[in-house]
Amino acid sequence: MKRRQFDTLLAGVILALVFFGVVMISSVSVYESYQLTNDMAQRGILPAPTNSFYLWRHIWRVVISIPLGIVMMYLPIKIWKKSALGLFVTSIILLILLFLPGVGANYGTSTSWIDLPFIPSLQPAEFVKLALIFYLAVWMEKRQEHVRTFQYGFLPFTILLSVVVLLLAAQPDFGSVLVISVIAASMFFAAGGSIFHIIGGAFLAALAAYPIIMSKEYIRNRFMAFIDPAIDPLNVSFQIKQALIAVGSGGLFGVGFGKSIQKFGYLPEVQGDTIFAAAAEELGFIRITFLVVAYFIIAFRGFGIANRAPNRFAMLVAAGITSWFVFQAIINIGVNLALLPLTGLTLPFVSYGGSSLIANMMGAGVLLNISRYAQEKTHSTRRRRVRGSHYAQPRHRRRA
Repeated sequence: MKRRQFDTLLAGVILALVFFGVVMISSVSVYESYQLTNDMAQRGILPAPTNSFYLWRHIWRVVISIPLGIVMMYLPIKIWKKSALGLFVTSIILLILLFLPGVGANYGTSTSWIDLPFIPSLQPAEFVKLALIFYLAVWMEKRQEHVRTFQYGFLPFTILLSVVVLLLAAQPDFGSVLVISVIAASMFFAAGGSIFHIIGGAFLAALAAYPIIMSKEYIRNRFMAFIDPAIDPLNVSFQIKQALIAVGSGGLFGVGFGKSIQKFGYLPEVQGDTIFAAAAEELGFIRITFLVVAYFIIAFRGFGIANRAPNRFAMLVAAGITSWFVFQAIINIGVNLALLPLTGLTLPFVSYGGSSLIANMMGAGVLLNISRYAQEKTHSTRRRRVRGSHYAQPRHRRRA
């Protein structure tokens, strides 16, 4: 394969999002940093409270994640193909470890972090996304002649995906369940899978999830708040209501950088899940639109890389990674605008969160790596070629 320059526009947009995240966290996390470190100072853990606790931790993670992304950008693609099974099995083991006493750590309503002494806390769900993308790409490449069939394509695909989904749902982490399901469905469709199988599977999954939603009070409350954000503004719908207040207060041009009111204890997880709402308050509608445009560029360039990928494995990986970034951003922004139920997902490359940022940058590095080998001409017939039981054979030229 002939190497070319990596996609500089895509790389520039991703780095701009990372820088934007650092700038916004420096503003919106001031109050939460002081509250946390003031408590730590009173217990003798820190000498004095500080306003930059989350900022410096985030900067340190940026310093770690960018070199990791660069390494992923230059490692041979075949390494990920050969190690896909091992990475997938490792990620499953990490998810299982969450349920062991003394290993899994609770945060909010879920047990999603591995927290051991002398080891930085780790959220396995973030790394499962990339490991699953690698493994599904290998799996679908091997089954390219059967992916459209129900018995040998969709059914085994559903069973494989269910292993990950059930482990995530047991935490419970339904935000990650939604993102991983969308990633897998996007890859299945890109591999030539039937759209009717995907729609049918999604409908059955929704029916299966309904009793779970109704049995969990906090999940049921989230859906009630989504249907009616004014149902209980001081409890059930507090986060959605405060996010809407933040977005609405920003108007066209914002209240000004550093002048957010909602960041002072009103917006939960202001440096994480609701950073979009806080940024909209400070920057306003016109400037926050550029953030939305950035994810449109990632979608356009990412799916373009998938369409020009040098081989089937690389195409599926690029499609999976792009779907991951774009759909997670859509879900996060949708939640902040009360267009989707509360899920607890970070905004890719922007939100505070070490596991999320490191996994995002590793995925971005792989996507940029594939862009170095992208072919000049697009392959608009890629899905059509795999619909039959064999690859389409090239037509013989007529002799003059």
